[in-house]
Amino acid sequence: MDPVTDPAAGTATDGGAEARGGAGGGATWLKACLNGARRPGDHPALPLTPLELAQAAREARGAGADAVHVHPRDEAGSESLSAVHIGAAVRAVREACPGLPVGVSTGLWITGWDVDARRDAVRGWSSLAAGDLPDFASVNLCEPGFDALWHDLRRLGVDVEAGVWSVDDAEALAATGLECARVLVEILGGPAGTAVSRARAVLDRLAELGVPGPRLLHGEGDPTWILLDEAGQSGLATRIGLEDVLHSPVGDPVGGNAELVRLARARLA
Repeated sequence: MDPVTDPAAGTATDGGAEARGGAGGGATWLKACLNGARRPGDHPALPLTPLELAQAAREARGAGADAVHVHPRDEAGSESLSAVHIGAAVRAVREACPGLPVGVSTGLWITGWDVDARRDAVRGWSSLAAGDLPDFASVNLCEPGFDALWHDLRRLGVDVEAGVWSVDDAEALAATGLECARVLVEILGGPAGTAVSRARAVLDRLAELGVPGPRLLHGEGDPTWILLDEAGQSGLATRIGLEDVLHSPVGDPVGGNAELVRLARARLA
């Protein structure tokens, strides 16, 4: 969950593994987003500690996830970008799930909307052993300081996922000339009935501007399942997990991330 509460090389039409986010074969590449910015108590199975994230990642992988995205927490359960908490979470997931790609958020709200504090925290990851660095990190184009943060991550050897929430973000990404591991087309909330048209507007603008990089399409809240279906039908990578939704496609409560991944895989089959 990447909330906006303060002032987030081929194209999607190329087909094949590039358009699916890097997966080979015919299966849709599926990332499990395990916790997001949700608060303790939002769901009984919400993973927060490194060990809980590791267990949730293991279960998600067993259910069919190709990668995981996590928001590491401090000892009080708050989101953190500090090297200590990033390293502990990544290390635990790697030990539980060797070879499974693991990514993190760099959402500006995590540092209280302080651009310098975020950049300092991420630069602090240089103290981590290579095996404790995430494979990728998401950077939201709607947040100030995204371009400097992007370069900091690449110097660390961490791939960047570009968080594109709007047509304006698509244009901002094109203007930078920066390339990324994936372009995340993220439709966060809003009416479910307009979710596909909003997503297509962003995807079409990215294509018009020739922005490189595979696309991953997902929703949050009401649009989640509609956009997962759209991604599958369009040959795009997608994601699912407690960060994005707490219920099944028919509105029933779910037991956790693994159940969401299983439901997603069944719809994407």
